[in-house]
Amino acid sequence: MIKDKNRIQELMELDKKHFLHPTSPIKQQQDEGPSFIFTEGKGVHLQDMAGNTVIDGMSSLWNVNVGHGREELGKVAMEQMSKLAFSSCFATFSNEPAIRLAAKLAEIAPGDLSATFFTSGGSEANDTAYKLARHYWILKGQPNRRKIISRTKSYHGVAMGATNATGLKPFREFTNSFDPDFCYADHFSTQDLREVIEAEGPESIAAFIAEPVQGAGGLHVAPDGYFQEVRSICDEYGILFITDEVITGFGRTGKYFGIEHYGVVPDMMCFAKGVTSGYAQLGGVMISEKIHKDFTELSTGTLLHGYTYSGHPMACAVGLKNIDIIEQENLIKNAEVMGNEMLKGFKWIQGERRIVGKVKGLGLMGGIEIVKDQQTNERFQTSIAPMIVTEAAKRGLICRSVVFDSQDTLVFSPPLTINKEEMARLLEILNDAIAAIEAQVLK
Repeated sequence: MIKDKNRIQELMELDKKHFLHPTSPIKQQQDEGPSFIFTEGKGVHLQDMAGNTVIDGMSSLWNVNVGHGREELGKVAMEQMSKLAFSSCFATFSNEPAIRLAAKLAEIAPGDLSATFFTSGGSEANDTAYKLARHYWILKGQPNRRKIISRTKSYHGVAMGATNATGLKPFREFTNSFDPDFCYADHFSTQDLREVIEAEGPESIAAFIAEPVQGAGGLHVAPDGYFQEVRSICDEYGILFITDEVITGFGRTGKYFGIEHYGVVPDMMCFAKGVTSGYAQLGGVMISEKIHKDFTELSTGTLLHGYTYSGHPMACAVGLKNIDIIEQENLIKNAEVMGNEMLKGFKWIQGERRIVGKVKGLGLMGGIEIVKDQQTNERFQTSIAPMIVTEAAKRGLICRSVVFDSQDTLVFSPPLTINKEEMARLLEILNDAIAAIEAQVLK
């Protein structure tokens, strides 16, 4: 035990000295070290070096869809790496896993989305979509169409283009590299979208991008009819419609892709995360048959966009096996059923706790708003959700808070493998954590 404590202490000091963490408070890391040093995962659970076991109520970063510890994915990765760990896909070189995964994606994607450009993750996928959209309009003889419209409260990644598309201002204000070719419409107002298009000039707009469910922006589910009207507006003005399915793809919402809930088909679709359940770094952009046809007919030179790991053989092999697990284990249906169970549990907690406001969700994406007064929706002067996240972690549950744009929200996205007993335990811990903080803030 002493040896383990010494090892943990050594790692904590090394972490503080050498590891600059992504999306983490630097001061907290330097003062306290890493909050967990995880060593193992199985199903919906994670275990750290100190022997603590917690429910991963976020699928880590919305992405471990098939759960932790899937040995079959490790086996596939090993087998592919033993044969061909990596080869370039530049200059028309290819490999079988990339070809077969692209074909499988065309089979399961909505509508006529049929060709895939592979990336290493979601931010790259979003940047790629903007570049492909702008290049498309150059090929079509409309080079002035370069502006990208996104929505307030949206999150599209942290690469330079993806950061500028993100509607959450703190991410854009992190640097001073603002791009005037990005603009923002209210997150659920099609009238505002139309007004932004008119104000910017329709002839200058390349594309509009939206998440089917806003995740990192506070778990916002689109109202009925919203995306149908968005599709109509984009068609009216000749604007490409891009959906960001980085979080909502591969069963997360109870359908293969979130946009399927709304019965419309985008011109481009970004994906990542759930395509491999985080077991390998992979993302991509799918384009419609029409756009692919225009590219093939109008392009006379080299497509001057590509990443070293585009079409990575091992990552694509893992992606294929991951999709096979999702289908064989009927995890999309389980996401729908357990998502209903989670939302029902949130409503029960809402009735038990005075500081729980609106509860919301679609599939295994859920959110709970924290309020000072349920009747008036008055908020606390300081954010309470982060306190609940800390308390829940102490009790064995990982969740996340969103406090951007005056929000105070808890968000959840457990693995699609979660069962009824595990969900019940998640809800029990959550209710206890909220009760503990409620007792502090309503003294």
